[in-house]
Amino acid sequence: MTWNAETFTGFLQRHVEAGTIPGAVLVGSRPGASWEDSTVVCAGSMSLDGPPLRPDALVRIQSMTKPITAAATLIAVQEGELSLEDPVLRWLPELAGRSVLRAHDAGLDDVVPAVRDITVRDLLVNGCGYGMEMTDTPLARRMVELRVSASPDQTVDVGADEWLGRLAALPLAHQPGEGFRYHHGFAILGILLQRMSGVGLQDHLQRVLFTPLGMKDTSLWVPPEKASRLPAAFRRVDGVLQETEPLGGGFYVGEPPFDTAHGELVSTARDYLRFARMLADGGRHEGRQVLDAALVTEMSRDQVAPQAKTPESMIPGFWDTTGRGYGISVAITGDHRGRLGWTGGQGTTFFIDPDGTIVIFLSQVEPDERMGAVFQGVHALAVGPVLPQ
Repeated sequence: MTWNAETFTGFLQRHVEAGTIPGAVLVGSRPGASWEDSTVVCAGSMSLDGPPLRPDALVRIQSMTKPITAAATLIAVQEGELSLEDPVLRWLPELAGRSVLRAHDAGLDDVVPAVRDITVRDLLVNGCGYGMEMTDTPLARRMVELRVSASPDQTVDVGADEWLGRLAALPLAHQPGEGFRYHHGFAILGILLQRMSGVGLQDHLQRVLFTPLGMKDTSLWVPPEKASRLPAAFRRVDGVLQETEPLGGGFYVGEPPFDTAHGELVSTARDYLRFARMLADGGRHEGRQVLDAALVTEMSRDQVAPQAKTPESMIPGFWDTTGRGYGISVAITGDHRGRLGWTGGQGTTFFIDPDGTIVIFLSQVEPDERMGAVFQGVHALAVGPVLPQ
């Protein structure tokens, strides 16, 4: 596809006019391009019938937080504060003495002892045994009852320590390091990083990533003076967009009433491009090595063992084409082999091609079939050189 602002704007406007999204921001960056040389467009509005969407909109990036958490964890490894093989009990004593289900669909009392402790690496590869259940099981139902399931209807509503305590009351779905369950390992990592650093997670991320990269608008919450830049959030119900959080309002506005180290970030197109460009440039930003290149390489390769890629561990078909590094996906087959990226649960996605091409799409509509088609379109916007077969 032709790489220019008109093409990008046309792509967004088609989806706005179709009613798929109220608005979105789209960023395209060629290898080595500066922010000023990148293509940034937006279309649509901040809410239904609201003001025009701003290119500096503060967006709930949800699971696009995971690569940031992974990078912060690897910086702690780089600084010698922890190692990947460290048992997490040093910081998370709640996770001592784990029990494990005999089978993923077993009753909650049909358990055996864990054969070893959970490690930092287990959290990074979603292999700790805690995570989203993709099928209806006793564990899945109990997670909903305890409000730790990570479904769209179960937003963060308790502090990090209480959330971890609820999770610790449950058995693991598999032995540590022997399976895959999405999401929860990164919420646990946020708590670990906070306890390890001895300061709030926001302050820690500010020191190791946000300040070095110039990410001025990335945070666990939106200061009230910036609230007008937070678009409304939506989900589609019976084909109609329904507002779940208002323009300039909702949970993310103002400092939360409890600790959200297990939560997710808001960010902007400008900020996230700075982070993605750092990864694409082997951990460097403006001449400084923020993250060691070898650690970026480890973060960017498939780290999930073949035996962990079971049918119930992820959405159908995922493992056919995709692997997981540390907090990020990697295409392992097809025309885009080597492409890194991930998607957030509030309608955001990004990718980094092996040649350094970056595309970032930020909307605020929960993924569904129609949003899936939008994401596919985003991933077709650029075809950079792929790794050799």
